[in-house]
Amino acid sequence: MPRKSTSSSQSPNTTSLALSSIHIRLESLDQEHQWLLKQIKRKRTELKNFAEQMRSVATDIFNRCHPKFEKLIDIDREIHTLFDEIFSRRKLGKQTRKDIEAIYYQLQLARIITPKPTKDDLEDEEEDIDLDEIFGNHDQEDNFSDPNTEENYQYRAAPEDIDFSVDKKSDAARKIRQTFLSLAEIFHPDKVKDSETQKHHTEIMKEINKAYQEGDLARLLEIEQQYQVGNYIDMNSADDLTRQCMRIEQQNQILKNQYETLKQELRQMKHTPEGAMVSDCRKAAKVGIDPIGSMAEQVESEIENVAAIRDFVKNFREEKITIKEFLSGPVNLRSMHQDNDDDMFEAIFEELGEVMFF
Repeated sequence: MPRKSTSSSQSPNTTSLALSSIHIRLESLDQEHQWLLKQIKRKRTELKNFAEQMRSVATDIFNRCHPKFEKLIDIDREIHTLFDEIFSRRKLGKQTRKDIEAIYYQLQLARIITPKPTKDDLEDEEEDIDLDEIFGNHDQEDNFSDPNTEENYQYRAAPEDIDFSVDKKSDAARKIRQTFLSLAEIFHPDKVKDSETQKHHTEIMKEINKAYQEGDLARLLEIEQQYQVGNYIDMNSADDLTRQCMRIEQQNQILKNQYETLKQELRQMKHTPEGAMVSDCRKAAKVGIDPIGSMAEQVESEIENVAAIRDFVKNFREEKITIKEFLSGPVNLRSMHQDNDDDMFEAIFEELGEVMFF
């Protein structure tokens, strides 16, 4: 009786089912991959636009309010100078000097004028300067953004300012580097001879280098897809498909982390004083209010008040008013409630500080 031939270990139907399963998995991973790339691009644009709005608001404040702030600062300096001259030039009794010093101190305490640096503050500042001189300033030595080196830097196959030493390599850094090297191998200008193609590749390499320096895998993958760069995948090979699944799965995990980082950066930016100012300007604009114009009007009002105090102190220095009249204070201060006055001046100086250090 003839023997039955032994069946193969895997039937064509089983192989087909296995391949179908991998195809489904690959399609699912690819959909997730495209969604992540889209979300990262959207969030990156949102982050860039918000930063532009912050710069726009800062520029508007600077253009419309900075001259007024400068004027306020000049008047503030004049008041300090006038008091210095009063204490150094006028003959004052012991109690009178104490009373005038008390007024000077109260003006600083109420933030009507800026606090005068103490002797200890000046000594600390000098000590900081001495330490800088002793240890030196190495910022310029470590500056890798020298415009003179930019042209050469664009042609580097591997930027040297990113540390990919063996002990610090992460999966993300390794994947970014692999993608970068793969793109650099194709688009490095030295790889082609035609001048037009060289120019085209140079522009692409700028984008590749920028994305690599920023650790932006999403952008590298966008470039890869844009120019259809990639290894050939045999859609009927289980091994090829499995490797492709693993590759996309690893990329997706890195892209998820990148997406979360972008969302966190945007949240943090919105919670800064400058970010809050952008939000406030948006809300005010919706109801027809010009917040920066209102700020400028407020600063103008403060200039008038502080200028009146400056003139009052100047009149005393020039002995146009008596000590008794001086100790009574200027009319514009006596007419205002002290608590409201403190709050008003404190608010304006806080705004001044935010704008000057924006």
